[in-house]
Amino acid sequence: MSRPRPQLFDKKKTVAENRRARFDYEIDTVYEAGIALTGTEVKSLRFGEGSITESYADVRDGQVWLINSNIPEFSHGNRFNHEPRRPRKLLLHEREINKMHGAVARDGMTLIALSVYFNGKGRAKVELALAKGRKNHDKREHIKERDWKREQGRLLRDRG
Repeated sequence: MSRPRPQLFDKKKTVAENRRARFDYEIDTVYEAGIALTGTEVKSLRFGEGSITESYADVRDGQVWLINSNIPEFSHGNRFNHEPRRPRKLLLHEREINKMHGAVARDGMTLIALSVYFNGKGRAKVELALAKGRKNHDKREHIKERDWKREQGRLLRDRG
């Protein structure tokens, strides 16, 4: 049996995950960012609602914004409810923001959201990744490599 990989961040409850991102993009660097949310957004996330499948992050005016993420309205929110697809500010250190801005501007990389979760202290966090898009032939090669590793594991397990 293989050794479990250590988790990068303290994820207690994962709310939303972008599973397609690891296939469509070559992940380079992963960051953990806080999100500036309103009260009804937090309640909606605690109920496990939310989607980041089409979301990405953008660096504007020295700040990072999560765009196109969907947190549906809270059922008991009445007039204090939020707008479901509004841009949300991400909380990062200035040094990290500068690195991201440089990579996006210079290297043509993209900032994508991998998951939204609550950490051990109960704070909502986003796992952001600097990534480069894959072409179709790269995706095919990735599938071949993944299948070969799976087959290799089966062969080693059966022999030893």
